[in-house]
Amino acid sequence: MKIRIDTLMLWLLALALTLVTGSVFAQAREIRGFALTVSNLDQAVAFYEQALGFRKVDERTISDRSHDDLTGVFGTRVRSARLQLGSELIELDEYVAAPGQPVPADGRSNDLWFQHFAVVVSDMDQAWAHVSTFPIRSISSAPQTIPESNAAAAGIRAVKFKDPDGHPVELLWFPAGKGDPRWQQADGRLFLGVDHSAIAVGSTERSTAFWRDLIGLRVAGGSLNTGPTQEQLDNTFGAVVRITGLRPQRQRGPGLEFLQYVTPSGGRAAAGGTRPNDVVATRTVIEVDDVDALAGKLQAGGVSFISPRSVSVPGMPWSKGLMVRDPDGHAVLLVQP
Repeated sequence: MKIRIDTLMLWLLALALTLVTGSVFAQAREIRGFALTVSNLDQAVAFYEQALGFRKVDERTISDRSHDDLTGVFGTRVRSARLQLGSELIELDEYVAAPGQPVPADGRSNDLWFQHFAVVVSDMDQAWAHVSTFPIRSISSAPQTIPESNAAAAGIRAVKFKDPDGHPVELLWFPAGKGDPRWQQADGRLFLGVDHSAIAVGSTERSTAFWRDLIGLRVAGGSLNTGPTQEQLDNTFGAVVRITGLRPQRQRGPGLEFLQYVTPSGGRAAAGGTRPNDVVATRTVIEVDDVDALAGKLQAGGVSFISPRSVSVPGMPWSKGLMVRDPDGHAVLLVQP
């Protein structure tokens, strides 16, 4: 009997250690960047290099069944390029085979497929004058300055626009004492790096349960933005936006923001959902300690999977990847080094 009890105790201890280890290591390390689907890779690379100061790091063509498994899209052939600005990376993917749908022409900032990333600049007026010479579509009427009534963001300047494919992009300028200290180190550069990506959400609480409690990001702050400045920034009359900022456990790299539109509410979800080959489908790329352990955690949490399982794709700068959806349908690519 004593042997059986000791054996049972050892088994329970091992199980407990496994659960604890899984909960500790099935976490987000950092946001590695953001992946955008584009209609023409060469044109998109030229725009981001010439208009926003990015530099192409590499390019590859992906045509492998494992990539189909990763994206849930059959028969893919993808031209993919990684671009760098400062310390941050974005990825541009052109689906040469199995192309998807374009960005809806009538997309609004409160639509639940909305996702932009914010490029930090050292001089807002100079940067906006430069970007305006390219074939963009303005969202904001002009660069806006956050008023003193919003203590958390007072003095920050911002402007939003759409790139030639319709992806929303934000330019940000931080005054001294606001934002990451590195944004004050321009060293003669006009475009400095990527501060964060922002996603429209239907419920801050529901999204927090996914991004914090399951993925492992931490809530870093928040604010309620309203008034004429927010209306002009979003080109949305009566905009009242609950903003929640999240950061990875590591104190580096870009963050993530929730944009919950209190008014106007009722932002549209993508009709029939989006797939990674649709141009509207931006992916947030998150490095995690253990993809398979996190997959079990997400499955238990009722998360929607795009990939049927974690996969290894030849030529990718990670060993395993898994794509899932957040509660509003935003695609998330989880990768393991």
